[in-house]
Amino acid sequence: MSAPQAGPSPLTRALTPVGRLFGLGVDIVKQTFRPPFQLREYIEQTWFVTKVSALPTALFTIPFGATIALLLAELTRQFGAQSQTGAGSVLAIVQQAAPIVTALLISGAGGSAVCADLGARTIREEIAAMEVLGISPIQRLVVPRVLAMATTALVLNGLATVVGVGGGYFFNVIIQGGTPGAYIASFSAIAQVSDIVVSEVKAALFGFTAGIVAAYRGLNPPPGAKGVGDAVNQSVVISFVLVFLINLVLTALYLELVPPKGI
Repeated sequence: MSAPQAGPSPLTRALTPVGRLFGLGVDIVKQTFRPPFQLREYIEQTWFVTKVSALPTALFTIPFGATIALLLAELTRQFGAQSQTGAGSVLAIVQQAAPIVTALLISGAGGSAVCADLGARTIREEIAAMEVLGISPIQRLVVPRVLAMATTALVLNGLATVVGVGGGYFFNVIIQGGTPGAYIASFSAIAQVSDIVVSEVKAALFGFTAGIVAAYRGLNPPPGAKGVGDAVNQSVVISFVLVFLINLVLTALYLELVPPKGI
């Protein structure tokens, strides 16, 4: 009798989903430029993701921006640099808080809905039926949803920036008695257009990544109806981890490549 063959190693089992996720991302990029583009599905999904994510993003950004403003105001007061509170708080909101808050809400609200929808279609064998009919589920279902999440992330990042900066200004000037002119002047003295650009790039990349993760888990759920719920939970957790890792890399590259503006 021949010896039983050993299964794949733990490293192989761990890296296989990573490779499949990356492969799905490459396939989505290819299918995006292959006609016909599902414009109606894209518009519907963009509206849906915006509808479920816009209000939570705005409400979540207000305390986030206020917390940053309050903390920086206290720190700058200890160092005698109260005039720089606006610069620190606004740049922190624009570069970090706004895109991260947007990504978390897009992943939690929009991504979970996309994953649940695709997961339900998968266990009902609708995805398999489309493949039998020669219809690409990636082009027909996944591409519009992923692009919708990336587009919505761009728009909501602007909303989160405005709301966060407004909340920080209110708490610093109204609550803590800061100077309005100094708050604005300190920000304009060191702010750059590249700060807004990198914020939008982060938001779009975060939304695109969350969409790929949601689509991957939705197309590969564990068996049974319970598996769809497990896939949704997994997609949210994986998206959160990837968002923070990508943010770390992009922030390090930005700080290394773009010189700061002198005062």
